[in-house]
Amino acid sequence: MTSRDAVMAKAVLERAQVASHTCTDFCALVRGLQEGAGAVLLAEEALSDPAAAALTEALASQPPWSDLPVLILARQGADSVVIANAMRRLANVTVIERPVRVASLVSTVRAALRARNRQYQMRDLLSGLREADQRKTEFLATLAHELRNPLAPMSTALTLLKRKAYEPAEALRYYELMGRQIDHMVRLVNDLMEVSRITRGKIELRMEPVALDAVIKDALELSRPVLEGARHTLHMDLGREPLVVRGDAVRLTQVFSNLLNNAAKYTAPGGTINVVLRAQERVAVVEVRDNGAGLAPDMLRSIFEMFVQVSSTSKAAQGGLGIGLTLVKSLVELHGGSVEAMSAGLGQGATFCVRLPLIGAASSVRPSPPPAIAGWPAALPAAVLVVDDNRDAADALGDLLRAMGASPRVAYSGEAALALVADGPAPGLAILDIGMPGMDGFELAARLRANSALRGLVLVALTGWGQQGDRERIAAAGFDHHLLKPLDLAALIAALRGTGSPS
Repeated sequence: MTSRDAVMAKAVLERAQVASHTCTDFCALVRGLQEGAGAVLLAEEALSDPAAAALTEALASQPPWSDLPVLILARQGADSVVIANAMRRLANVTVIERPVRVASLVSTVRAALRARNRQYQMRDLLSGLREADQRKTEFLATLAHELRNPLAPMSTALTLLKRKAYEPAEALRYYELMGRQIDHMVRLVNDLMEVSRITRGKIELRMEPVALDAVIKDALELSRPVLEGARHTLHMDLGREPLVVRGDAVRLTQVFSNLLNNAAKYTAPGGTINVVLRAQERVAVVEVRDNGAGLAPDMLRSIFEMFVQVSSTSKAAQGGLGIGLTLVKSLVELHGGSVEAMSAGLGQGATFCVRLPLIGAASSVRPSPPPAIAGWPAALPAAVLVVDDNRDAADALGDLLRAMGASPRVAYSGEAALALVADGPAPGLAILDIGMPGMDGFELAARLRANSALRGLVLVALTGWGQQGDRERIAAAGFDHHLLKPLDLAALIAALRGTGSPS
């Protein structure tokens, strides 16, 4: 447009509080587009300039999300070849006929800017989706790696036990090895389930007065194998006076165990880890410091995001799905607290600082529950029905219950379970898999409940399905309790005694 048109248009837009920039030629215009623009306003006459081809080329190279609005001031009733070509080549064109009314110009520019803003929002959304997809891909690769890690020693140990008859003391080494690897796999799956519950707002906290020094000591016991395996030195300063917060002791133990595991993972063998507990006004502060790999400045915030790990190098490949710190942040915030990562840089170690609001004195802390009993309690039903289409799982659980002193009978289908019930003594407890072919656990539970000879039968669903919807369906089907695979016998006994949470 002419310099007079440009001055007038700029003045009108400024009065309407719309920021604008005047370009003296098409080269300057293209440079402006590269820096970012909401819309282009130009005169019909400018399109006759051969240099206008630069604008066409710039618009043709836009990314898929971009469709820059081009506003053309044209003479009234314009149907020239120039306008027709512009609408064909420039695509997103709006023609504003002269003489231009101020309100029309301002409203058209604002509409173009709103449309452009939506394009930028779409750009950011697509960028976020690409990043999330990349993280998901990396996560799946990490998950496959993490599941193979415990499977490898388990497979080797099983091969050794099958090839050679070991003395019990010798074989115990391999049994303990397999137990450790199974515990590791269970923790991986549990972390995934926890993230899912937190993401959907389905996690439940059992809030009560909790002494943080006891929680940290419990976390240390959970993390001790990891710390000792890496030969780390641990220094703890828990203070003299117990600091009490209102929280879920199990979840808080999980928080500090994850922080200890993270410190151990990113600290070279033989490193030093410090845990300090102190009060700061009405807040309990727990710091977990290490002298390990440290964090780059750009990682201090993103380290708590889902599936983020420090790097894809061997240090990150030492274990974990990149969700431990996500759990830490989510659980701490559910307790009304905060967590912060601090580091002087790569190779300078890291400090994770958890802050939780303090409450009353330590005398209000509930005592820890008694340890689980190794044998089958006499007060519980001895006759147990185990039903699972996975024969190995059913037989192994039956053997374990028998070794503890119960009297289990095992069936591999719903139909076989009903036949066992019809031919033998009535069970007092039935542990049922849900996802069985043919008659599934729901139908079997309904059939057992309909049997008048089985009044008082306790039904336990033992399944790999643990979402809130699964729990609701299982409770609605008449089950007394819902436990996740692999079975934790202590949890089963606690549930049957009424100290655990049904369904």
